[in-house]
Formats: sequence, structure tokens, C-alpha cells
Amino acid sequence: MIRKILFISLIFNLTACAQLQQVIDQLPQTNTVLSNTDIASGLRQALDLGIEKQVTKLTQTDGFYKNDLVKILLPEELQKVDKGLRNIGLGNLADEGIKALNRAAEDAVKEATPIFVDAVKDITFADAKNILLGNDDAATEYLNTKTNSALYEKFNPVIKNSFSKVGADEIWKNLITKYNAIPFTSDVNPDLTDYVTSEALKGVYTMIAVEEKEIRNNLNSRSTDLLKKVFALQD
Repeated sequence: MIRKILFISLIFNLTACAQLQQVIDQLPQTNTVLSNTDIASGLRQALDLGIEKQVTKLTQTDGFYKNDLVKILLPEELQKVDKGLRNIGLGNLADEGIKALNRAAEDAVKEATPIFVDAVKDITFADAKNILLGNDDAATEYLNTKTNSALYEKFNPVIKNSFSKVGADEIWKNLITKYNAIPFTSDVNPDLTDYVTSEALKGVYTMIAVEEKEIRNNLNSRSTDLLKKVFALQD
């Protein structure tokens, strides 16, 4: 009788162990070992998604102008132009000037998006794991550090062309002419192409960072197996 009880207990324990192993096998594996190359590929995917899902929003009409995160305001040296025009009842003209700057940026980002795609593709993450375990925008900041100067050189002529394309150059010529005609004001002649280029680039990096943060903090935003594996390491 005792032998029979022991035999039944053994069978029960073996069955329970088998069921337990099945449950364990179905659990997510948290000890996955990923190489620096794997992590770097995951970071590139995150940046690519930032371009695909967020930067493309900037290319739409009002993509900059109605987005408080990236809206291009007047540079400090032109604040007096804005104030001066508003003081003489030309507030609508001043608003059109601000809109023109943002229109140029929207148009330029549309043309220059492939530049950012190539930049992400070519970027080399020397220490991908530390970037992965860094701040919510660590990969974007790394991209900024490694690509900003080169992208500026490529982006500047696109902005210059966009100024003409959307009529921003004529709008600002008219604005500054009217401002310079106001008595007791100092003439201004700012390099708006340089300013808008820098602000447009800043806007692009800002929107890529938005998506990176989303991927880091929202499991549902990890849309590929690689993203799930890589960013599980930082959870």
C-alpha cells in the first residue's frame, strides 16, 4: 500500500514538473544575449521609426507652424521688427512673416528627409549598450552629435531654395523694408537662411526624440522583434 502511494506521488510530481516546465518555456526569455551590433541595429530601427512616424508630420502644411514643440519663432534680432510692425498696426503682416519661415522649413524637410534616412543608416554606435541604457533621447542626441554639422551643409541650400519656393524671401524683404522705414529704427538685414536651417534641424531631432521616448516607454510601440528584444534590456 505504501509503495502504491509512493508510486502515485512520484507520477504526480513528474506530471506537475512537466506542466511547470511548459509554463516556463512559454515565458519571455529575459536572459537573451545581444551583441553590440544587434543593439546598434535596434537603435537604428528606433531612429528610422522616428523619421517615418514623426518627422514626416513636419512636412505637412502647418507641420512646424502649428506644432508648439518645433514652431520656428523669430530670432532675437528680429523681435524688434515684429514689435515695431505690430505697434503700427501691421500685426497680420508680422504673422505672415513667421508663417513664411515655418513654410520654408516644412518644404525643406520634405525634400531633405532622405538625407536623414541615409544619416541613420550610416551612423556607427561605438558603445550601443550605454546609449540604450541612457536617457529617453540618448540615441537621438547621439545622432545629433554625429550628424548635425554634415546635415547642416546639405540642408542649408535646401532651405535657401525653399525660401524662394514658398515666397518667404519676398515676404521678409517686404517686412524688413517696411520696418526700416519706421522713424528712429536701426536697419536690420539678418541671415534668415542660416537661422531657419538651424531651427529646422532642431525640429527634426526633436520629433525623432519623441518617437524614441515612445519606444522606450511603451511596449506597444516596439513594432518589430528586434525592437522588442533590444529595448527589453533597458526595461
